[in-house]
Parts: sequence; structure tokens; C-alpha cells
Amino acid sequence: MWLSPEEVLVANALWVTERANPFFLLQRRRGHGKGGGLTGLLVGTLDVVLDSSARVAPYRILHQTQDSQIYWAVACGSSRKEITKHWEWLENNLLQTLSIFENEEDITTFVKGKIHGIIAEENKNLQPQGDEDPGKFKEAELKMRKQFGMPEGEKLVNYYSCSYWKGRVPRQGWLYLTVNHLCFYSFLLGKEVTLVVQWVDVTELEKNATLLFPECIKVNTRDKELYFSMFLNINETFKLMEQLANIAMRQLLDNEGFLEDKSLPKPVRPLKNISALKRDLDARAKNECYRAMFRLPKDERLDGHTDCTLWTPFNKMHIPGQMFISNNYICFASKEEEACYLIIPLREVTVVEKADSSSVLPSPLSISTKSKMTFLFANLKDRDFLVQRISDFLQKTSAKKPRASSREKAGVPDPAQGQENSDLPASPSSNLSSQLTSFLEEAPTASHGLLKLFQKNSSTEFLGPKGAKEKMKEESWNIHFFEYGRGMCMYRTAKTRELVLKGIPESLRGELWLLFSGAWNEMVTHPGYYADLVEKSMGKQSLAAEEIERDLHRSMPEHPAFQNAMGIAALRRVLTAYAFRNPTIGYCQAMNIVTSVLLLYGNEEEAFWLLVALCERMLPDYYNTRVVGALVDQGIFEELTREFLPQLSEKMQDLGVISTISLSWFLTLFLSVMPFESAVVIVDCFFYEGIKLILQVSLAILDANMEQLLNCSDEGEAMTVLGRYLDNVVNKQSVSPPIPHLHALLTSGDEPPPEIDIFELLKTSYEKFSSLRGDDIEQMRFKQRLKVIQSLEDTAKRSVVRAISSDIGFSMEELEELYMLFKAKYLMSCYWGNNRMAAIRRDQSLPYLEQYRIDGNQFRELFVSLTPWACGSHTPVLAGRMFRLLDENKDSLINFKEFVTGMSGMYHGDLTEKLKVLYKLHLPPALSTEEAESALEAAHYFPEDLSAEEAASPEEKEGSRNGDFKDKREEKGANSPDYRYYLQMWASEKESKKETIKDLPKMSQEQFIELCKTLYNMFSEDPVEQELYHAIATVASLLLRIGEVGKKFSSRPQKKPEGTSASNEQDLTSEEESLPSEHRQSSTGEQHSPVDPEHKAGGDMQSGKMLRENQLVSEEGRGEGQGSPSQLLSDDETKDDMSMSSYSMVSTSSLQCEDIADDTVLVGCEAGSPASRYGSTIDTDWSISFEQILASILTETALVNFFEKKVDVGLKIKDQKKMERQFSSSSDYELSSISG
Repeated sequence: MWLSPEEVLVANALWVTERANPFFLLQRRRGHGKGGGLTGLLVGTLDVVLDSSARVAPYRILHQTQDSQIYWAVACGSSRKEITKHWEWLENNLLQTLSIFENEEDITTFVKGKIHGIIAEENKNLQPQGDEDPGKFKEAELKMRKQFGMPEGEKLVNYYSCSYWKGRVPRQGWLYLTVNHLCFYSFLLGKEVTLVVQWVDVTELEKNATLLFPECIKVNTRDKELYFSMFLNINETFKLMEQLANIAMRQLLDNEGFLEDKSLPKPVRPLKNISALKRDLDARAKNECYRAMFRLPKDERLDGHTDCTLWTPFNKMHIPGQMFISNNYICFASKEEEACYLIIPLREVTVVEKADSSSVLPSPLSISTKSKMTFLFANLKDRDFLVQRISDFLQKTSAKKPRASSREKAGVPDPAQGQENSDLPASPSSNLSSQLTSFLEEAPTASHGLLKLFQKNSSTEFLGPKGAKEKMKEESWNIHFFEYGRGMCMYRTAKTRELVLKGIPESLRGELWLLFSGAWNEMVTHPGYYADLVEKSMGKQSLAAEEIERDLHRSMPEHPAFQNAMGIAALRRVLTAYAFRNPTIGYCQAMNIVTSVLLLYGNEEEAFWLLVALCERMLPDYYNTRVVGALVDQGIFEELTREFLPQLSEKMQDLGVISTISLSWFLTLFLSVMPFESAVVIVDCFFYEGIKLILQVSLAILDANMEQLLNCSDEGEAMTVLGRYLDNVVNKQSVSPPIPHLHALLTSGDEPPPEIDIFELLKTSYEKFSSLRGDDIEQMRFKQRLKVIQSLEDTAKRSVVRAISSDIGFSMEELEELYMLFKAKYLMSCYWGNNRMAAIRRDQSLPYLEQYRIDGNQFRELFVSLTPWACGSHTPVLAGRMFRLLDENKDSLINFKEFVTGMSGMYHGDLTEKLKVLYKLHLPPALSTEEAESALEAAHYFPEDLSAEEAASPEEKEGSRNGDFKDKREEKGANSPDYRYYLQMWASEKESKKETIKDLPKMSQEQFIELCKTLYNMFSEDPVEQELYHAIATVASLLLRIGEVGKKFSSRPQKKPEGTSASNEQDLTSEEESLPSEHRQSSTGEQHSPVDPEHKAGGDMQSGKMLRENQLVSEEGRGEGQGSPSQLLSDDETKDDMSMSSYSMVSTSSLQCEDIADDTVLVGCEAGSPASRYGSTIDTDWSISFEQILASILTETALVNFFEKKVDVGLKIKDQKKMERQFSSSSDYELSSISG
């Protein structure tokens, strides 16, 4: 390819000049092509270590002038053919022209201009398509695909130069981070290192520095530790690795979230050497940080941010910080932490104008809101562009109209319409009541919190000192509102936090919870949404509805608000509406306790949106089926205990207390373990501070009880100590009547322990543990999420293996390895498959055994690599049959239990069991109608020795069994996923499958022919294939004749099926016993009469002949008979003839009836019989039983040895786990030439 001319100062280092003229040199890289030796090794190493993206091209053309020492690289090539083409073009088109110039500078200028022109012309024709990135990044992506054998669907995100530590030796190379894999390649002095790790296998990812390793990144999987160091920008690399590992964990945790992550948008303008995916991931990280910082809805997207100052009227200062603009909000965060935060919803903005600049106030921007507040920003860069962006968003905002009936899901927000005081707490109530259904309008809880309804007579004037204190709090907040503003546009400063810590007055609690949590934004932008949900969800039967009904009366039963129908009905509506909105979470225990408290201080709609904020933003993944979020924060709590309370940490681990206490503390925000009046103060602080506050308080509680906990001898004693402490955390300022705490009544001892004031506890937690930062907690959450999800996956694996290990022949270790392969195959389909169905079909609520299921194509890939019955090109056909056999419920998916059952049938058991599996693979449903046109009638599915009544409707029985199974599955879909139900179901399946060989249906002639074809393919690569071919020829010939004999008996009309079948069986058995001896006797001498079929068959065996595929011997072209030349072939020639084609008369995929010509004789039949000559049909009266096949195979030692041979599945698993890597064999970097 032509290169934009670049200076080369040392033209001959590492290069050999092959061709030259006065103006150009053609050079080859040392070590490339012939020769090489030590120079080749050194050059290869340097290429990998020093080159920036793709390997150095082995050929190049330099431009030179006679008197100059400077050379210019103008072209490079990966092959001699490519570079020669460029060289010839230069000689033919430029040499003559250049000789005319007198000045060397003019020559160089002309050459550079010409080369630039050629490149520009080529680029016109090579416009990048779609999201392809031009430049070196594209080269690196192609190299990654070749190097690691990745498919087109695997996208490179970025690549970095680094060292991988193999032992104590660093290997310099390149780290490739793709969407699903971490890959590393290094080539040093002839030694190659290639690593491929799936992100879903990563259990730990951390950045650290040790004495042995300088600043490095450690990547842990279940079986190895990898260390990478010497990054140019280790922080950027680690951040990207975190993001990719997080996406993989989301895939394991929640399919819907993964599908959203997977659909990465295309870039608008691709930039050189930067991956579109990398840019998108960076943008996604910024969006998440922005939404978390200002508690904004999940669909908010950051448009941009810029440095500026904000005029704060409360202290008359210009505070430096950053302005953030998104599609619905303008936000500000001061550089000094907690100095000032500001959120301005665009729905509230009335005027945006540019004020006059001055030396004191450069580039000011004024924003006014409906609530008569004006915000003054200054020191804005590119103010005009900023105003234009805000205007664009404002136009879109004003174009949206609120609807009486909101959309099904919270999509793009709708602004609240015409509310001058929309930020005041009274407005949403009146707005809601006009839009609620008639069902809800009757409920008082539609407009008021339950506390107002049940404390109508209580007034602060009658409460003495407590009432006075409450009055003072209200006054403090009113002053604060006057100075800092009220509602969503309030200035949030350190003063705001101080007021929250002193306690929120009960009259303001609901309003401030809505503001601090961000729930207010979603509520006013979705008018009528809650009412619609209530209407749609009420009365519908579901698993969540049943669980909610069961827990309704357990939700704060000590509070008067929930001792009557009104409170219970409100709680039911809110929980049911949320379960309907978010079926992924549905309902989880502890949600009822939290929601009941929300209902005390807000109406139903407010409580609903507060619950949305809690479950989906503030406590992510807390309330799903596996409470992953709570387990993650529990891990953080353990880590913080080790850091802040090291002397107590080890003791707590020994007692196992942390895992017990933290779930109840975190899931219910202390509401279930502390008196209500005290716990609600913690909830106040939680809505302002987030999870940081819960962790601080938890550490303060342990710290306060350290001495007693260190003296505890067991978990029970430690739990009692903590329980009694929490029972006595009191709120002396509460104006609500005290509510008896049930836990306190149970744990009260002889001496009442000292009371602890809740405000003192909060103060202590800030004094001792205020160094906790939200950013650090998010970082720790990522680290713990890896551990928790991988731990849950390991638990799932062990549960599955234990559930099925009793009746499967594989060992526990083998089952675990097979499970990992099975799961990996499923996950591959998720991220390399083109459709979304693979991920969608995983239902987290199902038992572990049912969660991962694979389809026919995935099963075929696993079968081909793991089966001990390799059949060459016929293996995929066999895999398809095995899949149909295992897929009993006909949903085209099989779970792990079904998968290992099929594998075990091939690997374990005696000869009879293995033959049974093979036999079933050639009967319906395994044998499809496409493979066997002459499908059996229904009667052939079942044994012929059934009674008349039993034989009357075998299909109905089979159908009803499958139908029952489906019905049960559907029933389970609507009810609780009871694990015992599945275990009982599988146990009953196991019992029903204990069939004897007599239960197996008989096989038709066509099915038998397919079986023979499979056996021929199975033996084709065996070391003793000739013996096996001879043996199967003998057995097949024998069985064909047994079938003919059996047809004579079965063709007689019989009235008593049982007796007939028995007599037939007896006669066939005797016939079977006599036939082998006849064969042995008839094979002693030459047979000359082609008329006698027995003599003919014996003669074929005598001369070393074997029946070709399907035991069919064609008269035409083969000349089988007396004096036939083919009878004189040696064994070797016979083998060669076999390997050439066994299908000269038979289709390779399946034997259709039409494949058998009129001149084809079935060996073993009488020549004159109807079965000896075929038209287009196969003899449908012919049949053979499994017992007859088994007895015949037992007469041949070679066949017995083949099926009883032990095969180690462990070796097959290892081979499958080694990912096939297609190393680049292009001429620019051949390993053979280097080593040579």
C-alpha cells in the first residue's frame, strides 16, 4: 500500500536492500523470507515489542536523492508481489520524469506530491462503511481475529501495549479487549504466548502495586491468576476492563439488562484509532455517573459538560464548578465537594438569556424558572453554542404534552403541564386525584399519607417540649427554603445535610424524600401512570400477587395504620402495581416493610415512585430473586470492617455474624430491627446520602459493641448483643405516639440496657467514618459484584451437579466440567448469535437446571466434539437424532440434565445399554421423516406383545404423557418455582424410563438400513476397521435373513396377540440360534451356484468380501456371482474400495426408498421372493427386534470389544476447552521462516 511519505533516518538498520535505482530503494525486513537465524528472532521480537498496532510490513520502498542522508518511506507491502507492483509503477511512471529535474529538493517535493495524490485517489474509492474505523485500529481488529480465531461478530473495543508476567519473566506484547474476551499475544525470541479469557469467567479484577510487580492489573479466573503491567495509561485500561467485566456480569445476572448493553449504538463520526465501542462505553460510564450524582431517571442522557461559576445568593459568592446539560435537565456541581449542588428541570425553565459581559462577570448566562428563581452562571466557554443546545432541548420539552393516560412503561418523560407551583407538595395530590380511576378516587390514601389520616387529632401544641422541638425544626426548614429555594431547584449545600441530620419534621418528610431521591422528577413527568398500572394489575393472578397477599398483614402490624383495611388495601395496590411494572423483580420480601413506611408519609402515587427510586436506582439489584445487590453491599461491609475495625473483623468472620445481620439491616433500611421512630430518621438520611449512610451507621453499631462482641463465643450470643443494642436506639424528639417494637419485647433482659439516642448514633457515624466516599463505594461494588455473581454461579453449578449425579455415570468433576462447557455454549449464542432469543429464553425464576438451555445447532457442536461415536461426515446427522430423542417436550431446547443423559448413554453402561441408545437413535422420534420417508405406523412405536387394550391407544398414552408434562410446566410458570416439584418430576421420569429390552419397539427395514449406515461410518477411522467391517457384514447379513424369517410368522393372521408374539419370539430365537452355525458351515468351501442365497452369502464371506453400505450389492457394474473378478480382491484392495465410497448405490445422507434400483439384490433373501427385487418401496412387513440385534452382535468379538471400550471424556473436554486459534499464516510474519 502507498504511504504518506515519512522520514526514515536509519535506512539500513534491520533492512536489506534488494533493488535500487537513483531515486528509490526496495528493501526487505531482515529475518523475513529465506534465512533468518538469530537476526530473524531479534527482528521478530522487536516487531512485537515496539510496533504500535499491526506487525511491520516485511517490504518497503524508500525515496532517496544522491546527496541527501534523509530517506522517505513511500510504500510498504505484505508480500513480494504487492511491493513489486508498486516498484514497477514507479519505474514506469516516475523515473523518466524525475531525471529532468535539476534540484534535489524539487525531486523530493514532486515525489511527495505524487504519492499524496495517489493516496487521495485511492481514498475516494474506499469510503469507510457503517461503523468501521479507519486507520490502524481496523488493522489491529483484523489481526486480533486472525490471531485468536474470533468470528466477525466479536468486536474489538481497544488494544494496549503491556507486559504479561509469566512466572517472574515479563512478556511484552499486546492486550486486546473485545466485548466478550480478554486476549493477549506476545512473541519473544521464538517463544509465543497466547491468552484468551472470557469476561464471564473473571472472578476478580483489581489494580495494585507490589514489590514483585510494579503497578499492575491482576485478573483472576477460577483456575489462574494473570498479571499485566507496564501500561502507558493503566487507569484508562483498568476502567475499560471494569466496564467490560460489568457487562458480562450483567449477562449472568439479568438478561434484559444484558440485551440493552449488547445493543451498542453506531458512531456518528468515526475517529482514527478509537473504537466506536470504546467511545460508547466511555459515554455510558459518564451517563451513569451523571445520573447517580443527581438522582435522575434511568433514560437521561448527558449531552455535555463545561466549567463555569454559579452565583450563590445565600453567601454572595461565585462558586467554581461544572455545568451538565442533558435532554431534560441542567445541573451544576461545585468543585469543592458539597459546597453546592443544583438541579434545574427544563420543564421548569421559562427564560434563558445571555447577560452583558464584564470584567467581573465574563460570559454570563441567566436561567429563570416558573418558581420565580433566577440562576446566574458565568465564565462559560462557547456560550453561544451552549445557549443554542439549551434552546433545542427546551423546544423538544415544550413540544411534549402530558397525557391523561400514561404510556405502558416509563419511556421519554412528559413534562407537568402548567403548574406554577409544581414543586410544592400540595400540587401533585390535586393533580393525581383528577386522573385516578373511580376505584382509586374513593380511597383517602390517594391524596394523603396514612400518618395524616391516623393522627388527625395530634397537634404539636399539645405535645409539650417535643412539639416545641418539632415546631423549631419546621421553622428551620422554612428559613432554609427562603434562602436556598424550595422544590427541585433548591440549592443543596452542606447546610442542607446538617438540617437532614438534625431530623426532618414529619410534615415535610414526604416532600423531601421525593426531592432527595429523585422520585419527584419521574412522578411529575408521568401523570396517570400509577393509576393505569393499578387498573391493569388489580385482580390479576400471578406468583407475585400471591406472595404480596401472604405478606400484607406482616407489614408493620404494630402500627395502627396497618391494622385496618384501608392501609392494607393501599399497600396491596402499590406493591401489585410495582410488580406489574417490573416483573423482573416482581415482589421480594422486605419490600412490604419499606413500602408501608413510604405510605405513612406520602400518598399512594408518591409511595409508588419512591419505591421505584429505591428498587431501580438507590438499591440496585437488592430486591431480585437472589438479592444480589444486598449480597454485594454485604461484601463491601465486610471489607470496610477489615479496614476500619481490624481487631473485630476476624472475630466477626469466625462467628459468621456479618452475613446474618447485614441482609436484615440493608434490605429493610433498619426498619425491621430498630424502633420505628428511630429507623425513620435513618431513612431520612439515606434518601439524602444513599447507601454510604447505611454502611456508616452499620460500622458505628459494631464499633459501639466491640468489647461485648469480642467476648462472644458463638453467633447466637453476638446476635443477642446487637439485637438488644438496636432495640434501645430511641428517638426522644419523635412527636408520634410510640409504637411497640416486637423484637424489643422478645429480647428484653433482666436489666434494661442503656438507651442510645439515634441522633448521637448518626453524629458518631459521621465523626468516625465520614471518610467514606460515594465513588469508592461504587468501585467496591464492582469488585464485590464479580465475587458475588461468580459465587452464585458456582452454587448453581454444584446444585445442578448434585441433583443429577446419582443416576448419571459421570463423576462429579466430569459433570462440573460438562456443565461449564454447556453454559459456555449457551453464552456464546447470546453474544455471537444474531437473534435475541438465546438470551430471552433464560428465565431467572426457574430452578438452576432449567435456566441454561441450548438449541439443536449448539447441541450439534457439543456433540461433534464430545461424542465417543465419531462418524465422520455422518456425525452431525447422528447429533440431530440424539437431540430429537432427548427433547421430550418438543420445545426444540434441552437442559443440562437431558444433555448429560444423552452423553452418559454413549460413555457409560454395558454393551446392552450403549446398543439401546444406538437403537433408539434409529427409531422415531429420533429418526425424522426426512431421513426415513417410509415412516412407521403408530403401532411400530410400541412393543407387539402388549395386550389388546394396551395396544389400542399407545399414541394417546405418549401424547398424554407429553401433554401432562407441558401442562405441569405451564402450571409451574404461574406458580412458585418449587425445586422439590422438579426433583419429584425427574424422579418419576427416571422410574418411568426403567424399560427392559423387550419394551423397545421393533425396527423396520429402512430403519435397520440407517442403523447399518451409522455403524459403517462409526468404524471408518478405527484402528481395526477391517475386522469391524467384516463383523458388521456378517451380522447385517444374518439379521436381514432373520427379518425375512420373522416376516413369514408375522404375516399369518393372529387373534391373540400375546400368544402369537410369544410363539414368534420362540421361533425367531431358535432360528437365530441355528443361523450362525449354518453360516460357519457354509463358509468352509467354494460356492458356485448364484441361485442359493445362503451359499452366495457364505462365498462372499469366504473370499473376504464385505457388504457395502446398507448390505446392498448391485448386480449391475459389480458382477457379484460365480467367477466375478471382484471376488478375487485382496483384503487391502477391499479396504481401498471401501474407503473410496460405501455409497456407490446409496445416498450419503440417508437412504431413501428411491435409491434402491430394480437390479439390486438384498443378500440373505431368496432370489425369487418379492423382497429380492425392489421397485420404489421397501418391504414394510419386514422387522427386527432389539434382542435379535443384540444376540447377533454378541457373536462377533470385534463388535463387542468396540462397544465395551472405555473412552475418557476428560480428554474430549480438554480438547473442546482449547479454543481453536487460527494463527496468521500471511507472508509478513511466518513463524517457520523465523525459526528457520
